[in-house]
Amino acid sequence: MSEDAKMTAHGMQKGLTSYGDPAFSLFLRKAFIKAMGFSDEALSRPIIGITNTASDFNPCHGNLPLLIEAVKRGVMLSGGLPMAFPTISIHEAFSHPTSMFLRNLMAMDTEEMIRAQPMDAVVLIGGCDKTIPAQLMAAASVDLPAIVLPTGPMLTGRYRGEELGACTDCRRLWAEFRAGALSEQEVEQVNSRLAPTFGTCMVMGTASTVACMVEAIGMALPGAGTMPATYADRLRLAEATGATAVVLAKAGGPKPSEIMTPAAFRNALVVLQAIGGSTNALIHFTAVAGRLGIPIDLEAFDRLGREVPVLVDLKPSGQHYMQDFHWAGGIPRLLQELREFLDVSCRTVAGETLEEVATRAEQVLGQQVIRTISDPIARGGGLAVLRGNLAPGGALLKRSAASPSLLYHEGRAVVFPSVEAMVRGVDDESLDVTPEDILVMQGGGPKGAPGMPEAGYIPIPKKLAHRGVKDMVRISDARMSGTAFGTIVLHVTPEAAVGGPLALVRTGDRIRLDTETRRLDVLLDEAELARRRAEWQPPPPPARGGYAWLFHHHVLQADAGCDFDFCRPQPS
Repeated sequence: MSEDAKMTAHGMQKGLTSYGDPAFSLFLRKAFIKAMGFSDEALSRPIIGITNTASDFNPCHGNLPLLIEAVKRGVMLSGGLPMAFPTISIHEAFSHPTSMFLRNLMAMDTEEMIRAQPMDAVVLIGGCDKTIPAQLMAAASVDLPAIVLPTGPMLTGRYRGEELGACTDCRRLWAEFRAGALSEQEVEQVNSRLAPTFGTCMVMGTASTVACMVEAIGMALPGAGTMPATYADRLRLAEATGATAVVLAKAGGPKPSEIMTPAAFRNALVVLQAIGGSTNALIHFTAVAGRLGIPIDLEAFDRLGREVPVLVDLKPSGQHYMQDFHWAGGIPRLLQELREFLDVSCRTVAGETLEEVATRAEQVLGQQVIRTISDPIARGGGLAVLRGNLAPGGALLKRSAASPSLLYHEGRAVVFPSVEAMVRGVDDESLDVTPEDILVMQGGGPKGAPGMPEAGYIPIPKKLAHRGVKDMVRISDARMSGTAFGTIVLHVTPEAAVGGPLALVRTGDRIRLDTETRRLDVLLDEAELARRRAEWQPPPPPARGGYAWLFHHHVLQADAGCDFDFCRPQPS
């Protein structure tokens, strides 16, 4: 089949297996699929692929079977043929060494399965942090009509009358346990209350941040980013998503490249700032944009951070949970409040503009979750991009979850040369550390760890936690969960493992963090840095081959989204 024929083929005739005889390929394909009981009428319809990311290792996707059935119902009611297919599924707590290590593998798997199998549009169902980014990366590369259906956030639990949610409260209560304020029996009781239903974390962690941004960028239906996983509304949304996928298939678009434009990415980044979202989301959307050849300008993003206030009162930057955000009007109501910062002419997969979505947003009298521009949670945005001699390629600080008193701080570095060294040493009673010091972890970046784990949330040393210390400045080339809080500088680029300045810092050096001027500097002169740079030796490459070798040799730095270099558009 010629390339032109491949582009114009539809349904069962699309992407025929190569047997040297296209007519025979179609004959054989239909013979085998008829073993499943399909009629010729069914096989003549547009085919809608549905990613099945259900896994016993992924409790955030526990509602996948119900969602798939609802999507299928919507597809069939609209005249399409639904075909679910499995892909890699990644859960944060069940992925070694870290889920980020596997994100690109899932993106490659999803991309190639979409390419390999005949489908006219695809419904991408994901939830736990890295799954939707991987799916968006795949969709951007294939550029087949696509629509995203997040699994949705879980509901909250309660312990002794207090409302709890994974995983901001996980971290807060674990810190109390480390400090001796909770007993082992109490923390075990808490453990059973933090995640009471299936679904993603119900705070503004990475999963919720990405889902909200997917809705804002136009790749999902209104409500998809905030609607709880357990509600019947989520199933009705799934049915509507299936129906929309058929419309996309019959019209041949709009394709992801037509939805995810530079203006649409800017809209998504405005929402990221306004929701006090996860630092991880910037890496993920940089990777997605990179697949389309769209650069994400960190300076422009930082300017948004200075202009766009944090409007959503949600943990870890505020007090509420995702179900509260949803019932306050969700993303459509937030878009309405953010109109002056957005390009509301951008279109969505449903064929409407953001202006139309915002205009019909529900008005909930008396709600306190979505604030107005004149009464924000915080001014100056959620995230700040730092530069300086310690982070020439940039670093990120979640201002909205930091201690205001530490946004300007100068202190003595206490350095851990690796994640493992930090784990071994942070609770050592002999550790020379004070609350005024700055904890520095090296070797947590994309190549160094590998996979840039969420180890940047360096625990407060136990000896200080017992004294009531709740926050310190912490710096690393790693990531942290979007559910975490504290004055934590992340994504220092270039990372230590490739010889970035972070690798040159030693215990006792003075470091200055100045959030207002966006500076992060080690207070050493250039001659001393040059001397240390000449002495530096790179760590050995991974001992094993396969995917670990591929990752080490081809992963890009955080400012390029940690994608593989060969997955981005190649210069002609």
